[in-house]
Amino acid sequence: MSRLTQVFADLQSDKRRALIPYVVAGDPSPEGTVSLLHSLVDAGADILELGVPFSDPMSEGPVIQKGHERALGNGMSLQRVLGMVAEFRKDNDRTPIVMMGYANPIERFGYEAFAAASAEAGVDGLITVDLPPEEVDAIDGALKAVGLDNIFLISPTTPEPRVQKIVERARGFIYYVAVKGVTGSAQLDTDEVARSVSLIREKTALPIAVGFGIKDATSASAVAASADAVVVGSALIAEMEQKAHSAEDLEEIQIHGAAVQLLQSIRAGVDSSPS
Repeated sequence: MSRLTQVFADLQSDKRRALIPYVVAGDPSPEGTVSLLHSLVDAGADILELGVPFSDPMSEGPVIQKGHERALGNGMSLQRVLGMVAEFRKDNDRTPIVMMGYANPIERFGYEAFAAASAEAGVDGLITVDLPPEEVDAIDGALKAVGLDNIFLISPTTPEPRVQKIVERARGFIYYVAVKGVTGSAQLDTDEVARSVSLIREKTALPIAVGFGIKDATSASAVAASADAVVVGSALIAEMEQKAHSAEDLEEIQIHGAAVQLLQSIRAGVDSSPS
């Protein structure tokens, strides 16, 4: 059983929902990313989503785009991200890690070489934002060969026939994008999220994670009422950025602490949601 399958099975048995924080590898610094991941697990994360820095992260809002820019400025590469996962695995072999990125760096790496390196490092799943299900055959075969889950996004504007096609190809879980547009860009309508999640459930037994637009314990609790997992990204990165600008010469652990404190609050919100 894969780490993702095991975590979702354990949570379902306990009647709990997963909490998935997203951070950009190498932001605020490459040296601090692994310790940040461990801190997020200690704060209540069940699954980690690790963004692979890219020069044109078209699905991201301004907050995460700046995180990508900072990480690239810090010299990040896909190879270095895989190294961070391997370093994390030295002390944590249970928490699943899903890498989220864009097709270009993976294509340049080579699908089979990337899949093999990801499996060796300890990656569990991949979200390739700009690679639709119609174009995944090559990479999907490489990922399947090493036991990695290929995770797809479904948005509020995805037509129903395409939803069916996506759920037939997906493994690990479904990622439902709760708002139209880029990350952090719109108001969250939790009633509409619940309706959409219900429709997706009619087509798949895979767990459904909901992200985009979740900023605090209140929004997380509302989403957790219908979803199997809650994803939070922009809010965490914004907290760290604000903390970094609040005073000079802060130690990175203090900057991480802003994200950790918010995640703890969101964890409480998720856990307070009715079963």
